Amino acid sequence: MIPIRDENPVSRPAVLTWLIIGACLAVYFLWQPSPLDNTTEDVTFDLEHAAIPCEIVKGRPLDLAEVDATFRQGNVEACDIDQGQSPVVERRKSVWLALVISMFLHGGLLHIAGNLLFLWVFGNNVEDVFGKVAFAAFYLIGGIVAAFTHIMLNLDSTVPVIGASGAIAAVMGAYLVLFPSARIRTVVFVVLIFVVNVRAFWVLSFWFVLQFFTDPNQGVAWGAHVGGFVFGVLVGLVVRAVRGSQDRIGGWSTVPRY
Repeated sequence: MIPIRDENPVSRPAVLTWLIIGACLAVYFLWQPSPLDNTTEDVTFDLEHAAIPCEIVKGRPLDLAEVDATFRQGNVEACDIDQGQSPVVERRKSVWLALVISMFLHGGLLHIAGNLLFLWVFGNNVEDVFGKVAFAAFYLIGGIVAAFTHIMLNLDSTVPVIGASGAIAAVMGAYLVLFPSARIRTVVFVVLIFVVNVRAFWVLSFWFVLQFFTDPNQGVAWGAHVGGFVFGVLVGLVVRAVRGSQDRIGGWSTVPRY
């Protein structure tokens, strides 16, 4: 199922959601080296800017042996493979800042298009409830929680992790709690292609369960998706309990704004 829009009006423009979408597009097309093809420049760029589980665990950039084992020999769990005997790669990189930068990097046109479609469908209503400052904090923290979930499941990984999907998963989790009955215009593939209205609860629950059946060889950070989504659900429950009472569309569209 692919959501394409929701029937859930907002009370004010989703400025921050659009700014995040614009920032991701600008980074992808104007900063990342080759948006229309994968080249060795992309590998170098990701090493310099993207979050890597091994680097977070060790608190330092990858060393030469780890880079060689990962990108020449195909060993994706090469963390500390030489017990610290090789020199660290000479590059100016904050491994902690990379956690945030990674949220704005993408690995291909389909990757960025899919992520930003989901953010466009679900982000505006969550921003409308949270308010811009709270939504910005929620989005960034959700992305960091998602990244750490992936890291905890892949402590020895030396593969860069890029994409906004962890933070967007947090948005989706909050939407599930706040607007479970909102109608989502959804493309459904069952032999033929149908476009139907489906309740947000079913669309988002299906997406969440699907993460546990992701092929680990596809390079999808499913752990980040799960961690971000669960974080969003928990925050959504707190917001609903503290701020919400009325129900306009079967969700929580009249929750008082921050």
